[in-house]
Amino acid sequence: MLGDIKEIVDNNVFVNLTIDLAKQANLVDLHVIFEDGNDKVVGQIVSTTKTDLKANIVGEIKNNSFIPGVSSKPSFRSSVRIVNMEELALILGKQTPDKGEVLFGYSTIYQNYPIHVNINSFFSNHFAILGNSGAGKSFTVSRIFQNIFASQTASPVGAHVVMFDAYGEYTRALKDIDKVNPNMHYKTYTTNTTVSDASGGIINIPLWLLGVDDIALLLDVTSTNQLPIIEKALTLVPILTGENEMVLKYKNDIIARAVEDILLSGSQSTKIRDQVTAVLTKFHTKDLSLESLIVQPGYTRTLKQCLYIDKMGKLVEMELVVNFVKQFILEDREIAPQTDKFIAYTLKDLETAMDFALISEGVLKSDKVYDYANVLSVRLHSLVNSPNHVFFDSTAYIDRATYINDLFTDVNGNHCQIVNFNISYIDDRLAKVITKILSKLVFDYTVENPNRGSMPFHIIIEEAHRYVQKDTDTEILGYNIFDRITKEGRKYGTLLGLITQRPSELSDTAISQCSNFIVLRTLHPKDLHYIKEMVPNVSAEIVEELKNLKPGNCIAFGNAFKVPISMYFQKANPEPLSNNVDVSSVWYQDENMM
Repeated sequence: MLGDIKEIVDNNVFVNLTIDLAKQANLVDLHVIFEDGNDKVVGQIVSTTKTDLKANIVGEIKNNSFIPGVSSKPSFRSSVRIVNMEELALILGKQTPDKGEVLFGYSTIYQNYPIHVNINSFFSNHFAILGNSGAGKSFTVSRIFQNIFASQTASPVGAHVVMFDAYGEYTRALKDIDKVNPNMHYKTYTTNTTVSDASGGIINIPLWLLGVDDIALLLDVTSTNQLPIIEKALTLVPILTGENEMVLKYKNDIIARAVEDILLSGSQSTKIRDQVTAVLTKFHTKDLSLESLIVQPGYTRTLKQCLYIDKMGKLVEMELVVNFVKQFILEDREIAPQTDKFIAYTLKDLETAMDFALISEGVLKSDKVYDYANVLSVRLHSLVNSPNHVFFDSTAYIDRATYINDLFTDVNGNHCQIVNFNISYIDDRLAKVITKILSKLVFDYTVENPNRGSMPFHIIIEEAHRYVQKDTDTEILGYNIFDRITKEGRKYGTLLGLITQRPSELSDTAISQCSNFIVLRTLHPKDLHYIKEMVPNVSAEIVEELKNLKPGNCIAFGNAFKVPISMYFQKANPEPLSNNVDVSSVWYQDENMM
C-alpha cells in the first residue's frame, strides 16, 4: 500500500505516503487504485513529495470494465495501491490487439506497453494532430499509416485516404507501401507544372464539376453581389461553347439586347455612342460588330458610322441603329443551343461566358455595378493566362463519380488506398482553394451516395491552419466547407484529419468537432491556451506537460482513448521528407569537395 487518503478536493485526492520514496522508482503519471471492498476508483498521480502524493480521479472499475470519468469519489478508508497489469489492460487496452485494432505507439509511463487503438473509435471521427514545428507531426502521421497499411493479416483494401501535402513530405514515407503489403497502393498528384514525377501527374480538376461556390472561391469573391454574375456565366458557358449557327444566334441576341438597352436608356448621345462602341469593341460576332453594314436605299454605312452625332448633339441615326440590332434579338429567349448533353469546357470558355454574362446583366450601364462585377472578369483573365490554368483545363468530359474513382485508380487499374496531393509548388491562396474544391467534391460525392456511409473518405490536411481557417466563406457563401464537413461529414462518411502547428489559427467550429487528439510538444502560449479552452478533457497538468514533451512523444485523448495517454511513436520507416537543413555539413564541407 502507498499510504492513506488525507484529503479529497474536487477531482483531486491527496495521500499521506507510508513508503519511502527514496527507495522507489518515480511514481508520477502512474495509475493508482483506491479500493474499498468491490469499489475501485482509478486515479493518476500528478505530483509527489517525500511524504505526499496528489492524484487526479480518471474513472472507476466495475464488473471488470473501466469506466472513464468522475462518477464517484473514493472513501477515506480506501486502500491506495499501484494499478496491476490486469487493471492496466482495462485502462490502456490489452497488449495484444483485438480484431479491428491497430498499433499506434508505446506508453512512456509503462515501459514498452503497446497502445492499440480501435479503428472505428479513432477513424469514424474527425481527429487532430497538434504540435510545434519539429515536434514530430509528420513522423507521427507517417507511422500511423505505415502501421495501418503494413498489416497483411487485415489489409484495409477499402480505404480512401486523401492527403493534402503542404510540403511534399509524405511520398517518401508511403510510396512503397505496396512492397510491404502488395494489397496496398499509393498514388500522388503534383502542382509542379514544369517537372511531374508524380504517379498521377499534375492535379487537374474538370471545370464543369464546379458550381457557383467553387468558382467564387477560385475568383476570390468578396461580395455576395458577385455571385449572380458567376451563376449567369455557368448557365451560359455550355450554351456558348462551340461555333455552330445556334450558338452564333444566341451570342448575337445577348449583344443586341445589351446594345438596345444602351440606345434606349435616355442618356446623353455622347454617352450612348461611347457605351455602344465599348460593347461592340469587346463583344462582337461576324454578323454584329462596329463594322456591320447597314444598307439603306442609295447608300451603305457601317454601324460605327451610324453612331455619328451632329452639331446639335443628336444621334441622328438612332432609330436606324435600333432597328438594325433588333433583328438579332430572338423572339423566344428560350430558344437556345441544345444543352441536354454534358459539355466539357475550359477556363477560356468560361471567360467568354463571363464576358457575355456581364453584358447580359447590363453591368456596363452602371459604373457602380461594373466595378465589382468586372473584377471577376479581370481575375478570370489572369488565371487563364497564368501557368495555373493547367489545374483546371480538362478537355474530355467526365462525371464526378468517374472522376473520384479515377483519382483512386493507378495506371494498372489497382485501387489506391492513399492519394496524396502535393500542393507545395503553388501559393497558399491557390493551395487553399484547391484543397477546398477537392474536399467539397469528395463530400458532395458521399452525400449523394444512396448507400449512405458505405464508402468513407478520410481527408488529411497538413498545415491545416493555412486552409481550415476562420475566413469569410460563411459571410459570402453561407458556409465554410470544412466547418460543414466537421458538422455533417461523419454521417455521410467524410472524415477530417487536421495536422497543424498553430491550432489557435484553425476554425473554431472545425477543431471543436474533432473527437480525438494527438498533441505533441507545444510551446506557444496562445496555442496552449487555445488547446485548454477548445479541446475537451484537457487538464492544467496536461497543458503544462505539453511544453516538455520530447520529439515523437505525445499525449493522446478522445473517444479512442479511455484516459489521456502519454505515448511515443516508433520512428517512421521510411521517414517522411521533413528533416531540417543540415547547415553544419554545408558550412564545413571538405574544401576538396567544393
